[in-house]
Order: sequence, then C-alpha cells, then structure tokens
Amino acid sequence: MGCWIDRKDLGLLALRLGTGGVLFAHGAQKLFGWFGGHGLEGTAKGMEHMGFTPGRQSAIAAGLGEAGGGALLALGLATPAAGAAAAGAMAGAVAVHAPAGFFNQSGGYEYPAFLGFAAAGLGLAGPGRYSVDHLTRHRLDRSATVLLAFAISAVAATAVVGSRTPPAPAAVAADAADQDDPAEPEGPQGSA
Repeated sequence: MGCWIDRKDLGLLALRLGTGGVLFAHGAQKLFGWFGGHGLEGTAKGMEHMGFTPGRQSAIAAGLGEAGGGALLALGLATPAAGAAAAGAMAGAVAVHAPAGFFNQSGGYEYPAFLGFAAAGLGLAGPGRYSVDHLTRHRLDRSATVLLAFAISAVAATAVVGSRTPPAPAAVAADAADQDDPAEPEGPQGSA
C-alpha cells in the first residue's frame, strides 16, 4: 500500500517554509522595523556604515532580496528567482561578516552563508509538489528561468560587493569598543 505523501516534496516544503520564513523576517526588520528591526532609515545608516552606498538604495535592495525572496520561497512561487535573489542578498551579508572569520559566535559569515546556500539550493532544486509553482504548472519555474535568475543574481551581487568600500579597521575597532557586544558591528546587520 503506497503512501499518498511524497517525503521529498514534504521535505522541500519544510525547507522552503523555514528558510523563507527566516529570510522574510530579516528583510522585514530592514524594511519595516518589524521583529525588533531598525526599519528602512536605521538600516540605510547601517548600510552606509558597512560601506554600501547609497545606503537607502542598498537597504531597500537587501530588504527586498530577503523579504521578497523569503516570501516567494515559502510560497514556492517563482522559486528560481526567489532563491537567486535571496542568495544574492546573502552574498552581500557574507562580504560584511567575512573579516570576522567563519563562525557566527565571532561575528563571522556562517549564518548568512547557510541561508544563501539553502536559498540557492531551493532555487536550483525547485519547490516540489506542495507549492504555488506546482499549482501554476511551473510557469515561473523553468530551466531557462533558473539560468537567467542565477546569472542576473551573480552579476548583481558581484557588482554590489565589488563596489562596497569596507570601513577602515580603526573605525571598526572603535565601534566595537563602544558596544556591549563587540562581535556585532554598530547599526543594522548586513547579514540576514
């Protein structure tokens, strides 16, 4: 007797909901100040501080990549574009945290890298049966869409990270000395 639930599709649903939900929450912090976030103005100041200029446009792009990509991943809608957008946003966060090393407890890039790889994996694998893409017969989830979305995201992330002017080490050290938690840079986080 066969089971009517497909474990692979159920696993993709769980991964989409978890990854998409976390990404959405972080993006909503940046854009709207929800969940204890700094909102658009605070995030813009933080983005400038982290070397992303202009700060407001950078904050909007990061917030939309996370919140929009996360919401679409959770729904399983336009999954290749959603995964690519979220992975691109996480590339910027990885660039911010890379000087602190890999592990999160040292302020490293472990967490945004994981979110980026999970989002990219979902964008490449597809959303599974329990998704809006499946209901729409994968109109926004085709092989050409995968290639195009990831190519655009890679070019955009490379341009954004390449144009970033990281803060001088002395400024980072001074900011860390002024804070309760020296592992976290001042202002809104560039990670998710």
